Amino acid sequence: MDVAYITNAERLAALQRYDILDTPPDGTFDRVARIAARIFHVPIALVSLVDQDRIWFKAREGLSGVTEIPCAPGLCASVVCQDQTYLVTDALQDPRTRENPLVVGEFGLRFYAAAPLITHDRYRLGTVCVIDREPRPALKPEELAILEDLAGIVIDQLEVRLAARQTLESLILAEGGSDNLANPEALITICAWSKKVRIDGEWVSFEEFLERRFGMRVTHGISREAMRRALLEWKSRSASTAPQSAAAD
Repeated sequence: MDVAYITNAERLAALQRYDILDTPPDGTFDRVARIAARIFHVPIALVSLVDQDRIWFKAREGLSGVTEIPCAPGLCASVVCQDQTYLVTDALQDPRTRENPLVVGEFGLRFYAAAPLITHDRYRLGTVCVIDREPRPALKPEELAILEDLAGIVIDQLEVRLAARQTLESLILAEGGSDNLANPEALITICAWSKKVRIDGEWVSFEEFLERRFGMRVTHGISREAMRRALLEWKSRSASTAPQSAAAD
C-alpha cells in the first residue's frame, strides 16, 4: 500500500467533494453491489471508499454488521494505488496477501477482485470489489472489463449527484440570495433514497422540478455546463419580464 497516495491531500479533497462518506444506504450503489455478486457468483460484493485512515463501505452485499475497516489490512487501499484491476485468486498463496489479517484471520478471505473508482480527473477513490472465502480461477479479460464498467457506473452516479447538488445550490442563491440558505422553508428538499425533489407537497423527479419551478425542459441527463447556461438564460429572461416600477407609476 502506498501510504503517500492514500493520504495525498489532493486525492482526499477529490473524495470529499462528493460528500458521500458516512451517508445512509443508497439504492443505486446497493444495486451495483448486488449485480456484482450475481454476475461473479460470489458471496460478498462491496462498493468501498478509501479515506485517509479507513475503508468505508458505501454498499455491502453479503457482509452485515461492518461499515468500515482500517486501511492497513484492507486490500481496497492497495487497489487505489494503481489504475488496473486487482486480482487475487488464492490469497494464501499470493505473496501480496498471504500474511494479511483478513486472510489468515477469522474472515478467511481467499479470492479478491477489484476495479478502482477513478474520477474524470484521474483520482482513485475506492473500489467495486468481489470476495470469496474459497480460491477461484482467474477472471477472464471480459470479466475484468465488467468489473471496470461497474466501477464506472459508480463514478457516473457520484458525478450526477455532485452536479445536481451544485445546481440546486445555485438555484437557491438565484431565487433569493444567501439569506435563503438560513431559512429552512426556502431550502429545496431532496429525498436521499429516490433523489426526488419535494415541491408543493409532492415528490417529483429533478427534471420535473426544473420544469415546474423554472420552465426548463429536460429530456435527459444534464451536464454541468448545460445547466449553467440554462440558469443564465432563465435569469436573463426573468430580468427582461420583471415589472418596471417606473412604468407602473
